[in-house]
Amino acid sequence: MTQEIKCSITGRVQMVMFRDFVRRRAQVLNLVGTVRNISDGSVEVIVQGPKEVLEEFITHLEKGSLLAYIDHVDVVWRKPQDAFSSFNIVY
Repeated sequence: MTQEIKCSITGRVQMVMFRDFVRRRAQVLNLVGTVRNISDGSVEVIVQGPKEVLEEFITHLEKGSLLAYIDHVDVVWRKPQDAFSSFNIVY
């Protein structure tokens, strides 16, 4: 069963290739959704997939990319809001 999470990631997550890192991790795990920068300096991720795979994805978010520094990952589990066919960076 497909589930959805909305994540807000704070720390040094902008201008460090973090969105690309998130997109690549999601694609490797066959997840769909979006990632985008937020004006307050955080990054928002909306992603859909099986619960076990989403839990693994959250672990990747908490570790972050090589240049990123993660302060906090806020995760909200919810019913899927939109239908995604791939995982994309929103500019």
